[in-house]
Amino acid sequence: MNITRVSATLLLAASLVAPAQAEPASWTGPLSTRGRWIVDAHGDRFKLKSGNWHGASGTWNGSGDINDPANHHAGEKADQVPLGLDRASMQQIISGFKEIGVNSVRLPFSNQMIKDTNPVHGLKDAQLNGKRPLEIYDAVVAELTRNDLAVILNNHTTTSRWCCGVDGNERWNTSQSTDQWINDWAFMANRYKDDKRVVGADLYNEVRRNVWDDPNWGWGNDHDWHKASQQAADRIQQTAPDLLVIVEGINWTGIPVDGFAHGRPTLEPVRFLSHTLANPGKLVYSAHFYGYTGPNHSGATGIGETTDPRYQDLSPQELTDVLQRQAFYITEAQKHFTAPLWISEFGVGGIDESNQKARDWFERFVDQLIAKDTDFAYWPLVGFHTNRTGNSWALLRWDANGNRISVHDGDDWRAPAWNRLISAPGRTGQIPRETRWNMLLKESCPQNEKLVGISHTGNRGVCVSGPQWSNTTRVTNEQHVTTDWAVGYTKLQCPQGNAAVGYANFTLVCAPVATGTTTRVLWFDRGDNRPDQGGDWANGHYKGQCAQDEHIAGVAYNWRRTPDALLCRK
Repeated sequence: MNITRVSATLLLAASLVAPAQAEPASWTGPLSTRGRWIVDAHGDRFKLKSGNWHGASGTWNGSGDINDPANHHAGEKADQVPLGLDRASMQQIISGFKEIGVNSVRLPFSNQMIKDTNPVHGLKDAQLNGKRPLEIYDAVVAELTRNDLAVILNNHTTTSRWCCGVDGNERWNTSQSTDQWINDWAFMANRYKDDKRVVGADLYNEVRRNVWDDPNWGWGNDHDWHKASQQAADRIQQTAPDLLVIVEGINWTGIPVDGFAHGRPTLEPVRFLSHTLANPGKLVYSAHFYGYTGPNHSGATGIGETTDPRYQDLSPQELTDVLQRQAFYITEAQKHFTAPLWISEFGVGGIDESNQKARDWFERFVDQLIAKDTDFAYWPLVGFHTNRTGNSWALLRWDANGNRISVHDGDDWRAPAWNRLISAPGRTGQIPRETRWNMLLKESCPQNEKLVGISHTGNRGVCVSGPQWSNTTRVTNEQHVTTDWAVGYTKLQCPQGNAAVGYANFTLVCAPVATGTTTRVLWFDRGDNRPDQGGDWANGHYKGQCAQDEHIAGVAYNWRRTPDALLCRK
């Protein structure tokens, strides 16, 4: 590799910082989840120690001549391909990734990039010149996975612009329709499905408000990110069932002006409305944290700046509490929302970062990631430099002559924290399967779960791990009722030997997976009647839930057509 000349003092300093080494290629794809952990095909924990290799999502700031580097973020012009390929070869860049210890790469792309047919020139790998951006993206994916790195596809932007302001890329459907967005995901999932080291589909980056409208979580309209991400997940699982589906929370709602409601919901809405995939063992949630932003601070200075604290203004305990509330609670066990949490972006300036608050925040945030054994992806991996100056956020930077500087060169204050993070002890080895809880969002539970809870109103239910089922019976009348276990109520009851696996529109969906004959009636028309299992899966509504070792054999409802009682059986 090429490096710039440094002083003897810097070389000595570098020798005192032990670089983290890349993990051996000891994992087998595809990846799945077990509780809060990501596991490989053998069930061994695979911790995403990732970085972001941006560029294919766009670096243009949105005004001025697109061919002038001055009009690109930090002067880093990428031409819709992963950044730095005009300064170093793919192999040189990827060798740098392995040198600093990452085992996986979040690889942003834009929908515009997928369709752009203009050839790209001036790249160090001669075989890439003259290819269109998507073909170069293909080559980068193949080279990353050939080097045993896991790749997470990330739909970062719709148009190829630098993210993330009021730029036409605020929502998945700001500059295109939801159907177009989902079709593009099906295209990308299908394109890479045979490479089992392409492990994930990160659905969309930093969903946020545009000039007029907020995104929402669960309203059911065209701005509903929960609804859209559920639809995209369903399509991806039909197309490429081996991929992890990664859902980021909402990045911003409201007008960032003091006196107006505004904030960063992140993953807080998931506590009461989570996702249920056809294969639930593929769901991962993600969140972004930067010191200069805050739970109610947009990160702006000047226009858009408010008096709210930034994350770097918070005390250590305040930061811990906010992170737990906004994202880290996702890893709580045995809840409907339990899933791995991937902090898919965090970062800070390197050698030119003089703000002590920013530095302190980074150290504290790394400590949080280590303490909670959390999967992560640093932003960014690759950047440019000129005589060691310029945008210093990247861990690896190349100048126009191909000379590289690294976080490990000895003058980068981030090196000890980065090495501490990469080398931190964490859970390893085999991860046992555990009871899985999921919300009932469609007519039926996933095919290896049974229904154990229904809400009085709100059309909610909860599913729990159960026997595998396929054939079902849809019950819409009292033909299987053997005793009047809810006098005066209309009753739906599964046939003998069946358990409920779904409920919707006054239809009980039953599958032949039940044993046992002992029953009890559970009423929930005047309050909650349930064990403390699975979390609050119908917030604000009365609900009934059978015990984990029981199944729902029947449901009773009154003239208002609201479920009021369950027949629990074991």
